[in-house]
Amino acid sequence: MFMIRLSLVLSTLLSVGSGVACVTHGISPRNGQPLPDLLYATIDDLQSGLAAGTFTSVDLVKAYVARIHEVNPVLHAVIETNPDALAIAASLDAERAGGSCRGNLHGIPICIKDNIATLDKMNNTAGSFALLGAIPPSDSTIAAKLKAAGAVIIGKCNLSQWANYRSSNSTNGWTSRGGQTMGAYYPMQDPSGSSSGPGVVSSIGLAAAAVGTETSGSIISPASRNSLAGIKPSVGLTSRYLVVPISQTQDTIGPLTRTMMDAAYILSAIAGKDSHDNYTSAIPFETVPDYAAECKNKDLKSAKIGIPRNAMTVSSTNGPEIAAFNASIDVFKKLGATIVDNADFPDLAGYKNFTGAMFLTQYTSAPVVGADFVADVANYFNEMTTNPNGIKCVPDRDIARWLGAASLNITMGDANYYAALLQQYYYGSNATILGALEKYDLDALIIPSSMSPGYAAIAGYPIVTVPLGYYPATTNVTYNSRGTLVSLGPNFPFGLSFFGRPFSEATLVKYACAFEAATNYRQLRNPYIIPNIQLVDVM
Repeated sequence: MFMIRLSLVLSTLLSVGSGVACVTHGISPRNGQPLPDLLYATIDDLQSGLAAGTFTSVDLVKAYVARIHEVNPVLHAVIETNPDALAIAASLDAERAGGSCRGNLHGIPICIKDNIATLDKMNNTAGSFALLGAIPPSDSTIAAKLKAAGAVIIGKCNLSQWANYRSSNSTNGWTSRGGQTMGAYYPMQDPSGSSSGPGVVSSIGLAAAAVGTETSGSIISPASRNSLAGIKPSVGLTSRYLVVPISQTQDTIGPLTRTMMDAAYILSAIAGKDSHDNYTSAIPFETVPDYAAECKNKDLKSAKIGIPRNAMTVSSTNGPEIAAFNASIDVFKKLGATIVDNADFPDLAGYKNFTGAMFLTQYTSAPVVGADFVADVANYFNEMTTNPNGIKCVPDRDIARWLGAASLNITMGDANYYAALLQQYYYGSNATILGALEKYDLDALIIPSSMSPGYAAIAGYPIVTVPLGYYPATTNVTYNSRGTLVSLGPNFPFGLSFFGRPFSEATLVKYACAFEAATNYRQLRNPYIIPNIQLVDVM
């Protein structure tokens, strides 16, 4: 049975080779060395222990799966675990024992969103029974890259069903297969979405890290709401092949992790060109950058960072976010960055009036996203080698968004589509992000994460988010319209986002790492619910 841990029993601080404090819990029966506390353990911490023989990948899988079983009846963050995970971990342990290590992810357990296909005993359903038993022709490119890097995919994370693009009344983190995901920072917390499960999994150490997907907000929002680092890559940096789609012009895949360094490790593993996804041909480099290397330089003396004040919205409830954001400016200045305030978006009014800037109403879809979906989801269904329910195109029940997309007077590739696409790219670039970057000669922009997703979504621009703070204990509890989730309450985390030019992730990671190292906001609060099971309990 899970318990609420109010203190770090048996935990100590150990200085590891990287110079980062590692919170520990228990002593290894194998070599007498301290074991990392899985709530805090980074990929570097785990690799140090694996290399020293303090524990094995099999031990990690046992511990993480036990932690999932401990809290999943309450939080519903994981739809299913991988029955072959222990065998995979054992084979990777054998490789290590033979002197071979594939890299930073060798033997590291990772959970992926249940819309990223794997050709194994797990399903890939986007949370829907309609796709239960469907078999893809191969692993998705993302899963294949993770496996090649030595990661152990231990399970599929819950999500907002069909990545929040199906019915007119969807709820963050709910699927028919997985139930209602809840965040761990407050009882009944809305985990945000649609990568709800990945956010919760990483936030309390149900895996070393998680991978999610984003069309508009689905990585950045749950990352910030679960006090995580998150990267929404430029569209085309990570392949979407055999990922249940919404829109080829907006979909992207990225990490949600407890540290920016961990996110950087994963991004380097999953990025790169793929013949199955022609958007990846736009990648301007042949060799994927070592994004984690950007975390070694903790000063920002050459950085010129702008604040698009006209894109920020002050409400009756977001005062703590605005105050924390304004306080962050001094942090950047102390790190050596030049801050340009009021680096406003040049055509924000046009963006707000643009009908393709969002999903529109609950019954209609934006033109490009809608046309993409009709074509892309049919292509995905047709890729399946086994499709038990025979789904080949958009069905017609309880799917208001799908029907709205199907009813649009626009088809991918026709003149109306390309006209709408040109508008979309303008309002997501020259009118907003790129316009400000160019006008003020900037390297990046910063904005509260709750305000960042829509701007970057429509032109496929990257976003990186890091923790910025928490709502105070006096915050009024606000429920969603159904009364099923707390949408705002005490201790709710929030984040800070970085915008940049397409494929500028290395720069954004550098800035985010420096800010994270200077603030360590994630360490200020623990979730209210934390699994008790640790490595020492399974060894």
